[in-house]
Amino acid sequence: MNLQELSDRLEITDLLTRYASAVDRKDWDLFRQVFTADAELDYTSAGGIAGDLDTQVEWLAEALAQFPATQHMVANVGIEFTGDDSATVEAMFHNPMVMPDKSAWVTGGWYHHEVKRTADGWRSVRLREESAYFSGMPSDLDRPE
Repeated sequence: MNLQELSDRLEITDLLTRYASAVDRKDWDLFRQVFTADAELDYTSAGGIAGDLDTQVEWLAEALAQFPATQHMVANVGIEFTGDDSATVEAMFHNPMVMPDKSAWVTGGWYHHEVKRTADGWRSVRLREESAYFSGMPSDLDRPE
């Protein structure tokens, strides 16, 4: 592994940290900095939607507004370079979410990103969430359409 690959791996891992921080802080400007303008995101495995970046920002802002706190923990990051300026990434996530009544439910699974190097650094062009489990999810959870 050469220095460029090490640097790229660190930058891509930082991109995943930025993603988790943006979602947990509901910082949609920071969230946009994770993705290319034409990115496609798919949250259907968790009961969400698939669509472009603008659609997802609007949907996530509404869907996550009901949670006073969330904490996305990302680990076991696997990066496979598919070219000098592109890679696929698989990373596990564990996400406790606090409900208004202070109860919590937890979801976990994998994030699958396709990333590319841009003039602004590494960015995700495609994200697909693969849900593995849900625990303690209330049956009356308000899911925006």
